[in-house]
Amino acid sequence: MRIGLTYDLRAEYLALGYGEEETAEFDQPGTIDALAGAIETLGHSVDRIGSARALIGRLAKGDRWDLVFNIAEGLSGYGREAQVPAILDVYGIAYTFADPLAAAVCLHKGWTKMIVRTAGVPTADFAIIETPDDAARVALPFPMLAKPIAEGTGKGVTPKSVVRSRDDLVAVSNELLDHYRQPVLVETFLPGREFTVGIVGTGTAARAIGSIEIELTNGAEPDVYSYVNKEECETLVDYRHASSTDPLVARSERIALDAWIALGCRDGGRVDLRCDGNGNPMFLEVNPLAGLHPTHSDLPMIATAIGMPYPELIRAIVDSAATRIPKARVRAA
Repeated sequence: MRIGLTYDLRAEYLALGYGEEETAEFDQPGTIDALAGAIETLGHSVDRIGSARALIGRLAKGDRWDLVFNIAEGLSGYGREAQVPAILDVYGIAYTFADPLAAAVCLHKGWTKMIVRTAGVPTADFAIIETPDDAARVALPFPMLAKPIAEGTGKGVTPKSVVRSRDDLVAVSNELLDHYRQPVLVETFLPGREFTVGIVGTGTAARAIGSIEIELTNGAEPDVYSYVNKEECETLVDYRHASSTDPLVARSERIALDAWIALGCRDGGRVDLRCDGNGNPMFLEVNPLAGLHPTHSDLPMIATAIGMPYPELIRAIVDSAATRIPKARVRAA
């Protein structure tokens, strides 16, 4: 197949004047090189397209692909991860990962939790703060965790995010509202073990391939998988393969898979969970557009831990997405 590759390079946005935090979810050249190399190893040809704007330009020139491998995060708005999928839907071109609806819903942590709770997936009690006055009406018990409702890579999460009083809640939520210009998700703080579960496949064909446990080192920011801890994960975080022979891990993987299916996620990604004070795993959030650096991103790390080589992980994602390509459109590589 001729496979297009859409992505956002962090260096390109930094050169345009955007900040480190604004570009935290964007990719390094090494990720794109590894991904392109893996796709070519599978026998396909790769066309590096780039960002949503670059995609629009290529489509206007008449370029087309059998499949687009999309890891473009987008820059702003609840629909930023839905931009490339929506553009490709207009042209009837198949692509990897979430469709526009699932991409937008999963970015909004409040909507995500509403859906999984309706589906019977356990998740911590929560509230949404949209204005400064809303903080006074939150009825959850302390401590709580407060974070921006539609950010990734731990943006806006610091040790201050664990609020232990009404005054703390008001101060932290106001700071987040002012800085991120979006609502704040507040949920019951979960003090237990934290896992991220790797998922491959779509619908009833989806499966949990494995999990890693996230443990903060002594030098890390305490209590939370924060922006700083994620940015400096090589020294601040221990990632340990969590075997499904552990009943708690097996239970977490079942919950993760239930959430994945309920949200309509596709092809491959990651579900995060953390245990409450009684040791019960609770859904935190889902990443339907997971990082794919072969050695630093969670999903490839999980694949490596179970003995799945990086090209085989990419093969599983491509094969899942390829089922949505009209057979008459598939050309030889």
